Amino acid sequence: MEHQITIKSDDAELAATLHYPTSTGSKNPIIIIAHGFVGNRIGVDRLFIKSAREFSEQGYMVLRFDFAGCGESTGDYGSGGLDALIDQTRSVIDYALGIDCVDPARVILLGHSLGGAVAILTAARDKRVKTLVLWSAVAHPFNDIVKITGKKLYEDAVQFGNADYLGYSFKPSFFESLPRHQPFEQTRRFSGDVLLVHGTNDDVIPVDYCFLYQKLFWMRSQGQCDKEIIFQADHTFSTNQSYQQLIGTTKNWLNSLEKQKSEWHDWTI
Repeated sequence: MEHQITIKSDDAELAATLHYPTSTGSKNPIIIIAHGFVGNRIGVDRLFIKSAREFSEQGYMVLRFDFAGCGESTGDYGSGGLDALIDQTRSVIDYALGIDCVDPARVILLGHSLGGAVAILTAARDKRVKTLVLWSAVAHPFNDIVKITGKKLYEDAVQFGNADYLGYSFKPSFFESLPRHQPFEQTRRFSGDVLLVHGTNDDVIPVDYCFLYQKLFWMRSQGQCDKEIIFQADHTFSTNQSYQQLIGTTKNWLNSLEKQKSEWHDWTI
């Protein structure tokens, strides 16, 4: 079952889709999906729709949303910079935890690309996030985004006060917000479990980031971190083979985590 909803975040109304699990318990884990730069909750090649439906079949509630100015949401994307994306994600968490059948101890934040960086930065601030799943995650927001838009667009934004990228208007304040946030430095502030997935043929965000992230997450005193490198997968896992490996790895990892916690709970009782 899927419901189209609207979530208020400051002046923006965020369009979202809530997926209910096929078999519901009294309290269910929830996966919140944060899309990437100028993306939307559908995803390239319907990545987020397909994965949300598969997760719901496994017993998870799933909430995928459009950041302000993207997809069907109101507002201007990039207005308020990276801080606004973090705030919007926290508003979505607020909404999720207001649902009666959601287990507040099992909040999973799944971020893709820039959404991966936003997920880390959000989890570092918001202890309600218990688990992170990072697909092709950005690690250096300023360098990675300028690489995508092109240096000239950044220079035009600084010189003229705004610049157009795929119909989105970016002001200097957006680019100025990016170097203020360093996801690598924030990894130590999250004590939960982490799954990293990246493709070897990702020409947007380097696969090397996945190895660096794992080293940093391993340096924490708490929380496990696992990674999966998918051979020949691109940034959005667009082939059927890479998608199946992505979703299979993610489902298996989440289910094993659920099993571990259930067994630990039974043992402690």
